[in-house]
Amino acid sequence: MMSDYRPIQPPQLQQQLQRPGYRYREYAPCENLASHVACYWTMDFHADGGNQLHRIIPDGCVDIIVNRRAPSCGKAAFIEGLMTQFEILNLSQTQSLFGIRFYSESAQSILQSPVSAFNGQHVYLEDIWGTAGLFMVEEILTADAASEIIEIVERQLTRLLSCKDAPSPSLLRTSMQYMYACKGSISTSDLAEKLSFSERHLRRTFDRELGLSPKEMLGIVRFQSMLQELYSGTSSSFTDIAMKHGYYDQSHFIKNFKRYYGILPKQL
Repeated sequence: MMSDYRPIQPPQLQQQLQRPGYRYREYAPCENLASHVACYWTMDFHADGGNQLHRIIPDGCVDIIVNRRAPSCGKAAFIEGLMTQFEILNLSQTQSLFGIRFYSESAQSILQSPVSAFNGQHVYLEDIWGTAGLFMVEEILTADAASEIIEIVERQLTRLLSCKDAPSPSLLRTSMQYMYACKGSISTSDLAEKLSFSERHLRRTFDRELGLSPKEMLGIVRFQSMLQELYSGTSSSFTDIAMKHGYYDQSHFIKNFKRYYGILPKQL
């Protein structure tokens, strides 16, 4: 992937909210999987210290999530589809999760179904990968460290991809590369023109493969790109960052921020 698009989640951006008993961490994939996997992540919570709010925001990615405290392998791992607005989990029970975050344009080659099939659904990994998925989850549940789990996962992902032909450039993949390159600051009509396809055909492709419109994905990529820059600390103010990413109307910017993050910019 010729892009520096790296989605970010609130526990990274607001690390001051992490407290004893609650920990979220991310890990980079190996070089061979970097075009498919945005990151691996862990979220651990111990209920001894009371409840904890865990915020999740849209990032244009699809996740395989493994509940390491599940009573059985068959129900431990599931696929979480694309999000279009924030969600807040009120954690009250001890949890230990491991996640694999896939770029949406690469997820189908791994999950063997269009991303649109997983939006709003609760699909278990066993239903997608069969016994291979069960064996991987069983190994994960008995592993001790994140590094050991990542080794197990990367072995399985590499095996899956080695059985497939190299993907030819698809309209979805090429579209997403343009979106990443311009950080989401391009209109759907301009994107269609650059790709030499009609806007109607582009919308149909996104709806069929991702289950959302190119305009929606552009909004998510732009918002995430802005958060990336905020996290890096390279700009002097929130206003400068917002203007740089095409948020020229303050009310529109605030509306988008509340939809995707759930709070006002000044609260962040």
